[in-house]
Amino acid sequence: MNQRPGNQLFDAYFTARDMREVFCDQGRVQAMLDFEAALARAEARVGLIPQTAVASIEAACLSEHYDFAALGEAIATAGNSAIPLVKALGKQIAKSDAEAERYVHLGATSQDVMDTGLVLQLRRALELIEADLAQLGETLATQAWRYVATPMAGRTWLQHATPVTLGMKIAGWLGAVTRSRQRLLELKPRLLVLQFGGASGTLAALGEQAMPIAEALAAELQLTLPEQPWHTQRDRLVEFGAVLGLIAGSLGKLGRDISLLMQTEAGEVFEPSAPGKGGSSTMPHKRNPVGAAVLIGTATRVPGLLSTLFSAMPQEHERSLGLWHAEWETLPEICCLVSGSLQQALLVADGLEVDADRMTRNLDLTQGLVLAEAVSIVLAQRVGRDTAHHLLEQCCKRAVAEQRHLRAVLGDEPQVTAELSDAELDRLLDPAHYLGQAHTWVERAVAEHFALIA
Repeated sequence: MNQRPGNQLFDAYFTARDMREVFCDQGRVQAMLDFEAALARAEARVGLIPQTAVASIEAACLSEHYDFAALGEAIATAGNSAIPLVKALGKQIAKSDAEAERYVHLGATSQDVMDTGLVLQLRRALELIEADLAQLGETLATQAWRYVATPMAGRTWLQHATPVTLGMKIAGWLGAVTRSRQRLLELKPRLLVLQFGGASGTLAALGEQAMPIAEALAAELQLTLPEQPWHTQRDRLVEFGAVLGLIAGSLGKLGRDISLLMQTEAGEVFEPSAPGKGGSSTMPHKRNPVGAAVLIGTATRVPGLLSTLFSAMPQEHERSLGLWHAEWETLPEICCLVSGSLQQALLVADGLEVDADRMTRNLDLTQGLVLAEAVSIVLAQRVGRDTAHHLLEQCCKRAVAEQRHLRAVLGDEPQVTAELSDAELDRLLDPAHYLGQAHTWVERAVAEHFALIA
C-alpha cells in the first residue's frame, strides 16, 4: 500500500494522538486560518472593511481547501508558512468574491499569523495536558491512600536505607504533578495572548483604528490583548516550554522509580501486564518496563529541545532571523513528547501491580540492619549518643561477619539488654513501627491535590 511518507512508526509510542492532531499540518494551517477569519470579523466590526467581505473570507478559511504539500514546497522559498498560505487564501477567496480578496490580512504581518496561530494550538495543547495531569493526580491520590501503610525499603544512593511506605513514594509523584498543574494555571494569563503588531510592531498601517481592531481581534479569538506585541520577546513561549520540561522530568522520576522497582532483584512494583506488552524478541520470560521507558526517554529528550528555546530568546530587533525559525518545530515537539509521556504514566499509575510480600522480604535482606537507627535513637536517650552509636556500629559489624540477624546479636549484647527489653527490641526491629511521618506526607499530598480541584 502506498502511504504518505512521514515519521509515523513511533508516534503511537511517544505521542498522544489528540496532541499530534493539534500539531499536524492541518492543525497548524487551520489555526492560522482561524486568525485570518477573526481578523476579518474584527476589522468589519470597527468599520475598516465592509461586512459583506467577511462571509467570503470565512468560507475560504477552512484547511481542507489547501494543498499542504504545495504549501510545504512554497515555504522553502518564502521563508515562513504564512506568506504562501495568505497568497493561497487570497486566490481561494477571489474564486467567488474578487472584491473580498483585497481585504485579506489587512494590517497584519506573517509573524502575527503564525504566532497567534501557535497560541491557538497551545491553548488546545494546554487543555489536553491539564486534563491528563488532573486524571493522573486523581489516580496517584487513590494509589497513595491504597498503599499508605505498605512498608518498603527506602533507598538512598541505591542502597537500602530506613523503611518508607509505597504510599509515601507515590505521594511524592503526586506532589510533583500537583505543582505542575499549579504552574500551568499561573502561566495561562501570560501565554494565552494575542500577537498582533504588523510590520514592525507599531500597527501603523491601521492608523487610529489599530487599537479598536486589536481589541476586537483578541475578543474574537478569546485571547488577552497584551501590553504590546511580542514578536521578539519569547519569554511566554519559553516559560510554557520550561513547565513542560518540569512535567517531563517529574514523569521521568516516576518512570525511573518504577523501572528500578521492577528489576528482578527488587520485584516489588510492576507496570500493568497485557498481551504482547514488554516482551523480548528472543527471551520469552522477559517483562520489560516499556511504559517507564517512554517516561525516561521523554525526560531525556525534552531538555535538549528546551535548550533550543532558551538559546533562541535573544532575538534581533523587531523580527528575528533564524532564532524564530528554530522555535517552529521545537515547542510543538515538546508538547507531543509530554503528551505521550502522560499517556504512558496514566496507564502505569492506574494498573500498578504491587508485591507487598516481596517488599517485606526485601526489607529483611540486611537482616535487620535497616532498623539499626531506630535502636540507636532509643538507646542514645539512655546511655548517650556516642556510646549508643558506637555500640550499634559494633553490633552491625558482628551481624554481618557472623551472618546473623541484628535482633539476635542485640539480644546477646549485655549493654543493650540492660537497657532494652525483648519486647522493646522486637518493636524497634519491626519496620511497621519505624515509618515516621509517612502517613502524614500522604495525607498532605492528597489534600494539596484536592485543594487544587476545589
